[in-house]
Amino acid sequence: MKVGIEAQRIFRKNKHGMDYVVLQEILEIQKMDTENEYYVFVKPGDDRCVESSANVHVVEIDCPTYPLWEQYALPRAAKQHGVQLLHCTSNTAPIRCDIPLVLTLHDIIFLEPRDKHNKSLYQNMGWLYRRLVVPRILGKCRRIITVSEFEKRNIISKLHIAEERMAMIYNGYNSWFRPTADTEGIYRKYIGQPGYFFFLGNTDPKKNTERTLVAYSKYLTKSAVKRKLLMADLAPDYLNGIISRNGIGNIREHIVMPGYIVNSDLPYIYGNAFAFLYTSLRESFGIPLLEGMACGTPVITSNTSSMPEIGSSDAILVNPESSDDIAAMMLRLETDEAFCERQKQVGLQRASLFSWQKTAENLLLLYQEVFRELGKEVE
Repeated sequence: MKVGIEAQRIFRKNKHGMDYVVLQEILEIQKMDTENEYYVFVKPGDDRCVESSANVHVVEIDCPTYPLWEQYALPRAAKQHGVQLLHCTSNTAPIRCDIPLVLTLHDIIFLEPRDKHNKSLYQNMGWLYRRLVVPRILGKCRRIITVSEFEKRNIISKLHIAEERMAMIYNGYNSWFRPTADTEGIYRKYIGQPGYFFFLGNTDPKKNTERTLVAYSKYLTKSAVKRKLLMADLAPDYLNGIISRNGIGNIREHIVMPGYIVNSDLPYIYGNAFAFLYTSLRESFGIPLLEGMACGTPVITSNTSSMPEIGSSDAILVNPESSDDIAAMMLRLETDEAFCERQKQVGLQRASLFSWQKTAENLLLLYQEVFRELGKEVE
């Protein structure tokens, strides 16, 4: 097999969810498959996190914009290198491409109503691009991969795709997310004392940042401990707007916002947290949910979309639209020691069922299946 893998953004320093998924898939395939040939197409960047090997070739394509890179430069480079199957990994693909396609469609949030309060130009442009591109490429894809049974059923229902063209492959998490003694005090780069709540919120409405902060305010009014809240990647102006709208000035002195947290530091951030708040309104998978669990940290997560599927029915599941529900569970963890300890074990056991190795094994099986079909068509 000669497989092309689109990995446009993995060389950028500040990676996001889809970047980590394809990066880990490539690294695992590089370890397990020495027979087939792979071309990994990337945009130049500072973080060279994958190097070429005997049968895995990293191809850098310099092009000024995401749409031009994907729609013009990517199919051109794939054709030049004789790729027989092109796997596009981040929801979209070239509209004009005569190479058989496999698409990873992580979610179809872009087809759902857009929150009118979202002022992020980057998020809004990405939403529009996906709405324009995805309907034009679905019919050309040999397989459409998604990352949970929830999202698979959602895609089949809303896009009317035949089930035999769909594949579900769970994500994994990195092996360094585990209970680890922070002998060097790495967490202190971000917050002064352990035993805090940790929340990976941002301005995307689905992350439920505003309602989670209201819940934190309610927690503070009833808690005798009043734990700090560590938050990453949130602009002070955005926080000030939430505080002003909801009259929750009591949270200001208890919130710590250090900016971007380096991924390699996250195990220590999870490990020194009292609990991790993963209270999104909607997720197609939710890698941070597994990361927190794998570190032995109690995780408060939502009872919506894929989160009960990934976290299991034994996880701490709350109604993400109820700030009272979120606050009540924060307080229960703080006051019920047996419950807190039990949730640590629930998380560790659940996370052990997922790995990037399993993800890559299933992906390789899918490539082989598609190649067999292509071979039969030639015959």
